[in-house]
Amino acid sequence: MKYKEIDPRELQENPIKMIADDWALLATGNEENHNAMTISWGTIGELWSKEVAIVFVRPTRHTFGLMESSDYFSLNFMGDEHKSAHRVFGSKSGRDMDKFEATGLKPAYHNGHIYVDEAETVIICKKVAFQDINPAGFIDKGIEDLYPIKDYHRMYVGEIVSVLKKA
Repeated sequence: MKYKEIDPRELQENPIKMIADDWALLATGNEENHNAMTISWGTIGELWSKEVAIVFVRPTRHTFGLMESSDYFSLNFMGDEHKSAHRVFGSKSGRDMDKFEATGLKPAYHNGHIYVDEAETVIICKKVAFQDINPAGFIDKGIEDLYPIKDYHRMYVGEIVSVLKKA
């Protein structure tokens, strides 16, 4: 697919809608070992004088190990025609199957960093920090209900290095 690289500040879409409502595929790894998973929690903004994307991955997910061993990740925003793929990427494990093959989506690479070739918008990030979510910091005690097996997310902060828009 053909893309145009744009400045992150040129993104016209609402980042809350992009992540919470439309969802994204978080992809990481390399050509030999990669995976993607559906995410609906995260944010895009500025932190530490850097344009960043912040994503959350539970340690029980196959993608967690790949995030740990990779320096880069991408957020891939798909069109509505790929909602069924989101269901596969969100409910199946890359330990058990090749989700790209199962959905017909294709991994692609920009400057050596994985993204999903069918995405409308791609945000490629270089990891700059991580932090484990500590339930002791939950002021709203209802948040604890989202963790019935206590598998608290790890938060990854990625500096945005490229934004690709489908041409």
